[in-house]
Amino acid sequence: MDAAAVARCVGSCYVSPAFGDSDPLRRFLRLSLSSSTNLDPTGGKNSKFRGKSHRRLSFVRPIMATDESFSKLTSDCAGETQKINGKQKNIVWHDCPVTKSDRQELINQKGCVIWITGLSGSGKSSLACTLSRALHNRGKLSYILDGDNLRHGLNSDLTFEAEDRAENIRRVGEVAKLFADAGVICIASLISPYRRERAACRALLPQGDFIEVFMDVPLHVCEARDPKGLYKRARAGKIKGFTGVDDPYEPPLDCEIVIQNNRDKGLSSSSSSLSEMAEIVVSYLDENGYLKTP
Repeated sequence: MDAAAVARCVGSCYVSPAFGDSDPLRRFLRLSLSSSTNLDPTGGKNSKFRGKSHRRLSFVRPIMATDESFSKLTSDCAGETQKINGKQKNIVWHDCPVTKSDRQELINQKGCVIWITGLSGSGKSSLACTLSRALHNRGKLSYILDGDNLRHGLNSDLTFEAEDRAENIRRVGEVAKLFADAGVICIASLISPYRRERAACRALLPQGDFIEVFMDVPLHVCEARDPKGLYKRARAGKIKGFTGVDDPYEPPLDCEIVIQNNRDKGLSSSSSSLSEMAEIVVSYLDENGYLKTP
C-alpha cells in the first residue's frame, strides 16, 4: 500500500459532526498516520511501506463522537503524560464502581495469591493441583498459574535467559494480581529462583495477600526424582542455566509457609502426604480469613 492509498483510507474515516473540522482531530489523525509508517527518506510521492510497518495501520477505524476514550485522547493530546515504569504513556487509570470487596462478597471468599516456589521436582505442581481440589471441595474458587503451562501461551515468546526469566515472573505476578483482585484464590506454581523477582510480585499486592509457600526439598532428592528427565539432560550439558545445576536457587528467607518432603520417591506415590500438605495451606487460609467474606 502506498502513501496515497493510506491517505484515501484516512480520508474515508467517518468523523462525527460533533468534531466538525476541528484542527486537533485532524492533527491527531496525521500524527497517528505518520508515526505508523516507514517511508522512503526521500519523501517522494512513490514512497512505499517497508518491513512490518503496514501492520500498524490496523488501528484506523471509523471515529465516533460517542467514543469517550477517543474524545479524551484527542482533548489531551497537548496535555501532560503519565509515567508508567519509566515510560511516558497517555494512560489514565479508569475506576469501576464494582470493587474487589463487591466481588469477594459475591463469592464469599477473599482474593489472594499463593506463590509456590522451589526447585524443579520439589512437587510444586502436584501441591498446586491438590490444593485447588481441596479448595474446590470447600466451595472456594481458585485458579492455577503453572509455570510450564504458561510457557505454552502467555510466555511462549520467552527463553530461559536471565532477562526473559525475570520477565516471565513479572508477567505471572501481574496476572496473579488480577485474579486476586477478582476475588479468586490464585495458585502460582513456578521455580521463581530469585528473591528479587518474588519480592517484586509480593509488592504488587496488598499486605498479607501474597502467601509464599516454599517447597523445601533438597537438590539431591529433586534430582533423584527427576520426573521430567531435566536434571539428567542438564548434567549432560544439554540444558544450560538449569536451576540447581548451573544456575542458583535463592530460598525464601521469610515466607509464610514452609513444606518439607525429603523422600526420594515422587509425591504422586503418596496421595495422603499431598493431602496433608494441601491441608497446611488451607488451614492457613482459613485462619487468616481468606475462606470467607471479610
